[in-house]
Amino acid sequence: MTPAPAYTFEWAAVWRGLPYLLQGAGLTIVISAVAMALAAALGLALAVATQTGGRIVRSAVDAYVELFRNTPLLIQIFIVYFGLPQLGVRLSPFLSGLSALVLYAAAYNAEIFRAGLEAVPRGQHEAAQSCGLSPAQALRFVIVPQALRIAFPALGNNLVSLVKNSSLVSTIGMVELMFVANDISFNNFRTF
Repeated sequence: MTPAPAYTFEWAAVWRGLPYLLQGAGLTIVISAVAMALAAALGLALAVATQTGGRIVRSAVDAYVELFRNTPLLIQIFIVYFGLPQLGVRLSPFLSGLSALVLYAAAYNAEIFRAGLEAVPRGQHEAAQSCGLSPAQALRFVIVPQALRIAFPALGNNLVSLVKNSSLVSTIGMVELMFVANDISFNNFRTF
């Protein structure tokens, strides 16, 4: 049996493509950071709505969360990019990818924030009311800050997931890190 030929990593291809890789990495970081910031705001609003809204609001938020958590992100990206133009809404690949990532991550963030809000002890709610705070003030000054502290570890996990999922926007033509790496690989015929 002959030994397998040794395979060496071709660093020259990496160095030649480094500016291109850095540009792709920059776009990956930008789309991930913007998507996470917008998804955190939307997720917090949805979580507060489930805690303070009526049955109809809770049902609508639950439907949104279940829809976006239980459908593949790639399908959501395709629906935003290819489906919205059928309705007369044309978005660039960046905005399409960003919108899909925000809607997807916000569904997960809503559940993270909901769990954080429910983890705040009931006594904190009662203490805020006994201090004369309105329900909105109690949420803003007492409940939400504690819920955020509880939710941060899970939000960190969601950010990591979002960065990994951002590679899917390369399917609609966004030149992010995965697109660049594939392009370099196709041009050199070497993946390593």
